[in-house]
Amino acid sequence: MVFFAQKVLRKVAGNWTFVVVTDRVELDDQIAKTFKATGAVSEAEGDECHAASGAHLRELLRGNHRYVFTLIHKFQTPEMLCDRPDVIVLTDEAHRSQYDTLALNMRAALPRALFLAFTGTPLIAGEERTKDVFGDYVSIYDFQQSVEDGATVPLFYENRTPELQLVNPDLNEDIYNLIETAELDPEQEAKLERELGRQYHILTRDDRLETVAKDIVRHFLGRGFVGKAMVVSIDKATALKMHDKVRKYWAAELERAQKELGHYDLTAERKAELLDRLKVLQTTDMALIVSPGQNEIEQMKKHGLDIVPHRKRMNESQPPLDEKYKDTDDPLRIVFLCAMWLTGFDAPSCSTVYLDKPMRNHTLMQTIARANRVFPGKHSGMIVDYANVFASLEKALAIYGAGKDGKNPVKDKAKLVADLRRAVDTATTFCATRQVILPAIEQLPIGSLERLQRIDDAVNALISPDPLRREFFGHERLVSTLYGAVKPDPAALEFAGRVASIAAIADAIRTKLNPNPADITEIMGDIGKLLDASITGVDMPAKPAPVMDLSKIDFAALRARFKESKHKNTDLEVLKAAIRAQLEKLIRLNHTRADFAEKFEELIESYNQGSQSIGELFEELLKLSRNLSDEQQRHVRENMTEEELVIFDILTRPAPELSADERAEVKKVARELLNKMKMLLVLNWRQKSTARSQLKLTIEDVLDTGLPRTYTPELYRQKCSALFEHVYESYPERDVGVYAPLI
Repeated sequence: MVFFAQKVLRKVAGNWTFVVVTDRVELDDQIAKTFKATGAVSEAEGDECHAASGAHLRELLRGNHRYVFTLIHKFQTPEMLCDRPDVIVLTDEAHRSQYDTLALNMRAALPRALFLAFTGTPLIAGEERTKDVFGDYVSIYDFQQSVEDGATVPLFYENRTPELQLVNPDLNEDIYNLIETAELDPEQEAKLERELGRQYHILTRDDRLETVAKDIVRHFLGRGFVGKAMVVSIDKATALKMHDKVRKYWAAELERAQKELGHYDLTAERKAELLDRLKVLQTTDMALIVSPGQNEIEQMKKHGLDIVPHRKRMNESQPPLDEKYKDTDDPLRIVFLCAMWLTGFDAPSCSTVYLDKPMRNHTLMQTIARANRVFPGKHSGMIVDYANVFASLEKALAIYGAGKDGKNPVKDKAKLVADLRRAVDTATTFCATRQVILPAIEQLPIGSLERLQRIDDAVNALISPDPLRREFFGHERLVSTLYGAVKPDPAALEFAGRVASIAAIADAIRTKLNPNPADITEIMGDIGKLLDASITGVDMPAKPAPVMDLSKIDFAALRARFKESKHKNTDLEVLKAAIRAQLEKLIRLNHTRADFAEKFEELIESYNQGSQSIGELFEELLKLSRNLSDEQQRHVRENMTEEELVIFDILTRPAPELSADERAEVKKVARELLNKMKMLLVLNWRQKSTARSQLKLTIEDVLDTGLPRTYTPELYRQKCSALFEHVYESYPERDVGVYAPLI
């Protein structure tokens, strides 16, 4: 806007007046400050021509001012205020407010003015309203172009919507009974129907908020680029609840880290990682940012919440909270919002937006754009979705954000992982052309003389000539930046060893060129530690599967209903989907249950080949459902946890004939092995040969001393191998993996 106005004043003769119109107080203040900061208006002139009321606006427009700043809400009547033809109205955020009564009043007040609209979200639900109101586009600069030009960073989307399990099969019936008992009139029924149709009641459930808050703490601490973050909730009360819950889990993680730091057997590497994590935990500040409202103190009290200290801080903070958040050195790193700061607020170091609020169209686009501003060391912005807004996001991007070639500027996390894989492969190939074989270096024990010698050889091969060294540094920077952007996704583990090798060589080259460690620390500070404990993402379902609690099925009623059903194929598919979902869950926890999946696939294949009728298949599936329900509760009957049961099953499937006492011995072995094994799972243990060897030896020792003598040497070796394979696949890190939600 400033550039446009100044160019008009330079290039086009005339006594021009620019009326700068917005629809929010924050934007109004922000734009006025921008004009003052650039020198377009003086501080005094800017204050003088900033409309404070409708009457003041009328006075300004009837005068002769170069600039007038106003909210559109001050055009309350269609009264003509100025009929000059040399007035240009500059409208920011040209959407809903520009298509209704206030806009009509504004055009009536300035009948001969010219109108120019600036907006990043010009359409509403597919209707090109902006073009209807302001005319055709003069210039289009979309998301895709801004990323290609480097004006913004790419945005990546991660769906971490928590699963909700229905534990009351009679929910609908109970609701109907309540409605009938209440004897509502038609108007009350209509309102109730509208309320029940909203997601609010689900999104604000306390147990769900607990799950999301815990995951936010894990995700925030596990990011690669440690930028600032916004947590967006559905309303003021929920934002305050989320603030309190995140603080609770933050304190718990702080206590856990301090407790682990007190262990005497920590390696130097693990201790350094914990100290870094502790620094973030101890220094990070959080704040609630919500607009004031009438009776808000009493309203919050009804929810058991106290907003008074938060409101006091919002009003009295010095510097103000918005300035603290924008200041990259200020510890205010996480803010909790519901509406404020979602539009017209820029903090370039903000790299993550946690969305727990249903949003659509321009509001959604404005919100996700908070994370795409350019900042040193920031490869991309991350949108973490807890409210399952992806369908709305795709629709909004189709309207607002697609590039000229139709590309979607928000990329799936898998695309980021693919980019990292490509960068790692390219860097590996480049090194190989200079006789630096990275896989061979990684196979050598960490800290061994041979490995150090190989790294020295690599430094010698890549340090000179200058163009070669610069090219290698370019590969290293790209790999490190992408690796940091992928974390804390467990997919990063695959690349940890290779990234560490490349970084170690680059670090050694920099040390040779400049032995001053301060310079290296400054550069490496942007990249962060390559192997740290922050890869702690929780397994949130990527796509919800059709879930049916098989343990609560009334099989007799289901069989009777199926016989009478006119949609047997549909009913069959529903049951198949429920069984498949249950099977996936059971097998993910315990691979020895694969025989259930084989039985299921045999039944489906038999039906597909015409060997069974639909009724026969349904009966067989009902039997399988009962068996799955029994299997789901078997760990309770065996008096074991799911994790212990898996080890027990590996040891007993197959196994020699065991007496009751011998089965008890095997259970004891399973419990002992699980406890010892977890103590050995250090950071990135799968990439460390010493850690792997230690685990193998522990498995062999525990089984050798604890298993009954009926196990033959051959069977013993098979069990050792099977258990190591199980741990390798199921425990990428301590407390991370398929059993993490069970801990």
